[in-house]
Amino acid sequence: MPPTMSQISDPKIAFAYLRPACVLLTKEPTLSNVETLSAQLKEVNDVSLQELQGYILFPFRFVLKVPGPKKENLVQEVANGICYILENTCVQSWDTLHDLFSELLLCLCSPTDPGKPVDTSEELKLSILKCLDGLIHAAYGDIVIKLYEPVMLPELGAAVSLLLALAEKEKSREIQSAALKVLMVLIQQYDCNQEHMNCAVNIRTIGQTIASFLPGISTAVARIITGDIRQGHGVTVRAMKVWSGTVSLVMEDSQLQSSDPLEASNAELGRVGQLLVHRTEEWVKNTAARLCVILKKIVSCTSSHQHWRVRLSLVELADLLLKRCGQSLAECLGSLLDALVGGVNDDDPRIRDRCELALREVSQSNLQVGDGDDSSRNISKSFTDVLSENLHSLCTSLPRLMRTSDDQKKLFVLNVFLGYIKLLGPFVSVVLTSAAHLERLSKALMQVLELDVTDVRIVEERSYTDMDIESGSNSQVQRKHFLYFTDDQIFSVLKEICRMLGYYGNLYLLSDHFLDLYRQSSVYKKQAAMVLNEIVRGAAGIAVATDWQGLKSENGSLSRPCAEEDLSAAVQSIIEEYISVNNWHLMTVCEETDRDKQDQKLLSSSRLLSISNVEVISSSDSLQLVPFGTPSSTSQVHELNSNIWQLCVQLEGISCFAQALRQGFRPLLMTSLYPVLEKAGEEACW
Repeated sequence: MPPTMSQISDPKIAFAYLRPACVLLTKEPTLSNVETLSAQLKEVNDVSLQELQGYILFPFRFVLKVPGPKKENLVQEVANGICYILENTCVQSWDTLHDLFSELLLCLCSPTDPGKPVDTSEELKLSILKCLDGLIHAAYGDIVIKLYEPVMLPELGAAVSLLLALAEKEKSREIQSAALKVLMVLIQQYDCNQEHMNCAVNIRTIGQTIASFLPGISTAVARIITGDIRQGHGVTVRAMKVWSGTVSLVMEDSQLQSSDPLEASNAELGRVGQLLVHRTEEWVKNTAARLCVILKKIVSCTSSHQHWRVRLSLVELADLLLKRCGQSLAECLGSLLDALVGGVNDDDPRIRDRCELALREVSQSNLQVGDGDDSSRNISKSFTDVLSENLHSLCTSLPRLMRTSDDQKKLFVLNVFLGYIKLLGPFVSVVLTSAAHLERLSKALMQVLELDVTDVRIVEERSYTDMDIESGSNSQVQRKHFLYFTDDQIFSVLKEICRMLGYYGNLYLLSDHFLDLYRQSSVYKKQAAMVLNEIVRGAAGIAVATDWQGLKSENGSLSRPCAEEDLSAAVQSIIEEYISVNNWHLMTVCEETDRDKQDQKLLSSSRLLSISNVEVISSSDSLQLVPFGTPSSTSQVHELNSNIWQLCVQLEGISCFAQALRQGFRPLLMTSLYPVLEKAGEEACW
């Protein structure tokens, strides 16, 4: 054919043009003849190819059926030719779909062990997988639905096993991804815009059939998702789509609630009937329990994944299952919500926006359910109960996670914590009326915010303040050092958590509770003061993200900043506690004589104290060097550090209170300004 001519549009002319090559390939199944026919197919338009589909597929299929071993490049070229036909035509015959499906699967099976993939080149496997993908894509409606009839269970099972083995065991990312893509189309999850299945009965039939393979698919694909990170994010993302698509298809609430269509009895199906799964209430309950265990592993491994597409896929997975399987997977609700709320403060705006959209839909659907009769309101309350229980559970595990996890995992856990508070919204005040919830939450914050008081540099810098000034060095503002984390972003999230508690919670309840902790234990003073400072800021609406609105309260109102009178009363009680004698006049430097200071100045040029790790202790007659690591000196340093941090946090608190009250802080100036100026005038002030 001259290359300048357009494609053949007349089926009769196309038949005459293709017939010689088809006949020759049937007589002589060689690579050159396959290439000739494949090249001629591209000279025929799609309409003519559709008319001649069965005729032009025959020689390719004939080559596959020829007994005996075949060269890999021959089979690969045949698969490419079949794939071209399928991509440009529709399969309109069940026999064609079934026969091609079986023949292509045989090309992937090992001749000695049909249950395992064939040991052949990656290129051939990719061609066969692409051909299978094109085959299922080319079948529609009444044709493709026959693939999911009970009699096809053994053949479908073999296909699923082969595809899972390729996706899990192959080292090639391309083969893994291609195998997962075929699995996606087998569960009717297409990546094209065409509608392949539009009948609810057909969807239910497919779900009924795929239910037989749900245990194997969910387990094997979960191993891929949680497997080696070196497989690349593309494989992980596609595996997550397969997992969520399979689970949502089989466990969909609308399918389980509607009556199943008439099916052939197990007796009529014979041994095949033993493979058929009936989605009874007991089966759904047991399956949901197993899926819940798998889902927790998936969320744990992907929630803090380095690639944003994997984290986004987790959000989409949770959103899909909440929408379609909210009742059947009620046991998994906690893990699904963890996945969603954890992304509210993600670094990537695409994930944040997607999470907020999903959570908004969840809260709105909850409101719609809750606006109905009494039974509907019970459903609404149970949803809020799940949120509060998840928050309580997270508070329980938070100290352990902060001690044992890396900073990236800690940050995700805290983002989940913050997300639950945002999602609960005004219901936070209701949740915290429970003494158990409030106690667990406060103790978690106290343990997480524990400061590191072992750093000797703080005391050293205070002891040498006068020498630094004389030498003209610039003093640096100390940053807080925490015991269980080093990332400043973690501290920022913790402060935001406290502000959101102040914004949504009951200010009197929170301030009284944390003031009690402040008074009761010297260990908790610094942490309680930090929490109180941020709670007051949050109650005043300072640095609070109000663009996201959580659940409405029972009267339909949303939270708003605390009344100025209540805020002023709470601030006054906190300031009085801060500036009391026992909490304000604390020792922050070692007691020294004038002679000590002169001796220290002589040693300052070489910093002997810092290098030799000793402490200068003077007497009236002599200078004595004592090892700095003795128990008494170490405990003294820790106490001084603790006092320094406590005063710093309390001074920061007074600043926060002035910012929160604005002009309303003026009546408190007489109470607070003098102690602050007194501290500013101290010799050890920094």
